[in-house]
Amino acid sequence: MTAENVLRALDAASAGRAEDAVLSVRDLSVRFRLRGGRTVEAVSDAGFDLGAGECLALVGESGCGKSVLASALLGLLPGNAGTSGTALLAGPDGAAATDLLAAGEKTLARTVRGRRVGLVPQSPAAHLTPVRTVRSQLEETVRALTGTTRRARRKAAEDAAERAAFPAGHLDRYPHELSGGLAQRAATALALIGDARLLLADEPTTGLDRDLVDRTVDELRRHADDGRALLLITHDLAAAARIADRVAVMYAGRIVEIAPAHRFFGPAGPRHPYARGLLDALPDRAFTPIPGMPPELSALPEGCAFAPRCPLATELCSVRPEFAANLACHHPEHPRA
Repeated sequence: MTAENVLRALDAASAGRAEDAVLSVRDLSVRFRLRGGRTVEAVSDAGFDLGAGECLALVGESGCGKSVLASALLGLLPGNAGTSGTALLAGPDGAAATDLLAAGEKTLARTVRGRRVGLVPQSPAAHLTPVRTVRSQLEETVRALTGTTRRARRKAAEDAAERAAFPAGHLDRYPHELSGGLAQRAATALALIGDARLLLADEPTTGLDRDLVDRTVDELRRHADDGRALLLITHDLAAAARIADRVAVMYAGRIVEIAPAHRFFGPAGPRHPYARGLLDALPDRAFTPIPGMPPELSALPEGCAFAPRCPLATELCSVRPEFAANLACHHPEHPRA
C-alpha cells in the first residue's frame, strides 16, 4: 500500500468515527454586546462533529475563542452574550438529542453538566469550593453523580484522585492550600467522576510539568477510548499530538481548518498558512514565530482575518473564504514532501 493510500485509509477511519457523533455543532456563533453598541464576534460559524471514542483537539492563540466555545456548550456565558446555531448532544440510550444552545438552565443544571458533559475548567480555583476540602468535594460529587453508598464514597473519591494524579496526602487540604498544578489535578478528578459521555477539557495541563502533562492527557485519552468523546482545548501542541485523533484550528473566532492528527503533525502538515505557522513556531521545528498580532475581535476585517499576517495573501483575501472540505483559505499550502 502506498503512503497516499495509507493516509486515505486513516482519513476514512477518522471520518467513520465522526459519523457516530456524540456532539454535532453547526454554525455556532457567540457575540458579546458591549456598552456603546459595540459587538465582539467571539466565535463565528463554528461547525464540527465529535464521535464516540474520538479526541478532537481545538488549538489556536490565546483569545481566539476556544474557551468561549466550550462555555457556550455548557450555558456558562455571561448575560451580555448571544448565541446562534445548534449544538446537538446525543441522547442517552437512544433518546432524542439535546440542543445545548437552546436548552434552559434547569435542563443544563439537572441533566447535562457533570452527568452527560463533564468539564475540566481553565481556571480550576474558581470551580473549587474554598471552604471544603478536596476529599469532601470529591465525595459529594460521587454521591450526586453516581449514587454510591456512603461507605463506598471514600474509595471512589480516592480512585478519582489517583486517575488525575492527585496525591492522596493532599486530599484533606483546602483549595487555598494547593498549588496551581494541584488545583488543576483536583478539577480534573472532579470532571472524571461522572464518566460523562462528553468531556470538555479546557487547558487541562496548565501548571503541570511534562511528566504530569503526559499522565493527565493519557488519562483523558482513556476516557475517550472507553467509547466517550473528548474535546481537548489546548495551547500544548505536544499534548494534542500525543492523544488527538483530529485537530481543529481556530483563528480570530473562526475554525479555519480541521485535519486528522496524523496528517496535521505528520510530514504532510496542515494546509492553512496559520496552522502551519503554529507548528513552525515550535522549538523542535523551525522555531519561527508568526509575525504580527491577531486582530481585535471587535474590529475584524471583512475578508480573511489572517491576511495581514499571511505571506501568501493577495487581493483575493479581501473576501472572506468559505469553510469547505474542512478548510477556509484562498491559498492553501500544498502537502510537504
